[in-house]
Amino acid sequence: MTEETITVSTNTASTSSFGMLPTEHMFMAEYKNGSWSNGQLQNFQKIMLSPFALCFHYGQTIFEGMKAFRMQDGRINIFRPEKHFSRINASLHRMQMPELNQELFMNGITGVVKADRDWFEKDSEHALYIRPLVIASEERLGVKVSEEYLFIVMASPAGKYFVKPLNVKIETTYTRAFEGGTGYAKCGGNYGAAFYPAHQARLQGFDQVIWTDGMQHEYIEESGAMNLMFVVDGTLMTPELSGTILDGITRDSLLKVAAARGMKTDVRKISVTELEQWFKEGKKVEAFGAGTAAVVAPIKSISIGGNKYSTYAGDDATMFKLKKELNDIKYGLHKDEWGWNYLL
Repeated sequence: MTEETITVSTNTASTSSFGMLPTEHMFMAEYKNGSWSNGQLQNFQKIMLSPFALCFHYGQTIFEGMKAFRMQDGRINIFRPEKHFSRINASLHRMQMPELNQELFMNGITGVVKADRDWFEKDSEHALYIRPLVIASEERLGVKVSEEYLFIVMASPAGKYFVKPLNVKIETTYTRAFEGGTGYAKCGGNYGAAFYPAHQARLQGFDQVIWTDGMQHEYIEESGAMNLMFVVDGTLMTPELSGTILDGITRDSLLKVAAARGMKTDVRKISVTELEQWFKEGKKVEAFGAGTAAVVAPIKSISIGGNKYSTYAGDDATMFKLKKELNDIKYGLHKDEWGWNYLL
């Protein structure tokens, strides 16, 4: 493997689209002979892999998405790294890849964030998006589990992910994941399989799809690459976790914030029929995607079987209040009663 150093000019989130601009540093460790190296911080650079590298052929690629924030007092906060550490290892386990130890994981993300702390903006809509990933690097053709891997951490300035409310449709033809599959893992194949259905939806005038279960398309699962949440009759609702739904950190955080402010939460299976019934009964339905990149991505309409229903996304919507409370914790404007903030 050879490397080519890339010169990166210091920049900020306001001057680039999400995920377009790398910061100046990266961290990389190698797995060989049954163990991980200590890894090292280095300049952001291209890596050269053999076309024989197993990651190109058999799907052993996983990643995480997390954020760091500059708090009001100037300190840097990495949000809920322990939860991301647990989830990346769950993905690695499912993909038959070697799990990371916590020290290596934390050294990677803190090393990059500390080295590139000048990239933070004070604007509360901006943060540093951190992308840890693991790929199979063994040079060999043949369907097998790789014996060599790379763990890489990189970062990019991040502003708003979605700039306007979304028009979505219930997807009943294509399927994102089946029970027993890899739906709960953040592996590359899950995202690659979603591109074609999402493209077809955009051709029909939609921004995203709402995925349903793979067997009968009866129950709601996720929206695009985010968990899906609703507010109905003052209750925050979301589908329960399963082998086909990602254990979202933002999802979990919003549920806890809502419960702490005395709001009722309901985590269970939600059917497409029930969702449509809410609209037919004239209920005020808030619907939104929840994820690290967007935090809250409001949905303004949902199409079900050709019928388009409007959701509520006014400025006083509950989802925006929950988003503000969660962001206030991240930026040190509200007490962090759960110990979520990892301060540098």
